[in-house]
Amino acid sequence: MTETTNKVTDLRVLVTAGASGIGLAIAETFASQGARIHVCDNSEQTLGDCRSAHPDWGTTLCDVSQEDQVAQLFNDISNQLGGLDVLINNAGIAGPTGGIDELSSDDWRQTINVNLTGQFYCARLAVPMLKQSDNASIICLSSVAGRLGYAFRTPYAATKWAIIGLVKSLAIELGPDGIRVNALLPGIVEGPRIEQVISARAEAMGVAYEAMEQEYIEKISLKKMVTAQDVANQALFLCSPLGSGISGQPISICGNVEYL
Repeated sequence: MTETTNKVTDLRVLVTAGASGIGLAIAETFASQGARIHVCDNSEQTLGDCRSAHPDWGTTLCDVSQEDQVAQLFNDISNQLGGLDVLINNAGIAGPTGGIDELSSDDWRQTINVNLTGQFYCARLAVPMLKQSDNASIICLSSVAGRLGYAFRTPYAATKWAIIGLVKSLAIELGPDGIRVNALLPGIVEGPRIEQVISARAEAMGVAYEAMEQEYIEKISLKKMVTAQDVANQALFLCSPLGSGISGQPISICGNVEYL
């Protein structure tokens, strides 16, 4: 009988920005199924909280936009896990909110460097390890903004579209090595981050927060936000035997966001 389990016992998993939010939900979900976890984060306080809650996980302070820090991250992974089976390229920032003529070059570069170049740095160092694995996956976090235009959030949307190109290309390149590469496109995810995004957009548009929040909800076919756990469950599925035939796919977890 064909294997029909989501078991990921003993998979060695790196989750970038894994000490909070969606990254933490993904790390905890994999850990609950027996995976061995290493997370990085660019906040010492957030990473410290994660260490306290999960003392058996490996942790590294790392800004993924800094090439030398990513090199140290992978040294730590090699020492702690002895290899890698799954890379969850989760780290990203919201970037600035404003019209294209209002954006600074520094804000543009920072968004590109964290959201896109950081994924490149991690994938480049992960691939030699993943080629030694019998069950290798890369999951890159994009966004529903990676399939829709997003006015006043141009730098963010541009990076999220670019991540789809990265995933499509790597799936072709790495398929002969047995490495699956997919993208997850979360929609409007409950939590502090979307609250900050809605607040910034409300300010930019000159409307009340409550009105802007309702406007976001109305864009979703299911009329509700998704959760970080929804995203984590899909990541687990893709890296399990149940997802063994899936690669090169941008998969939305969004309740069907119709427009942004």
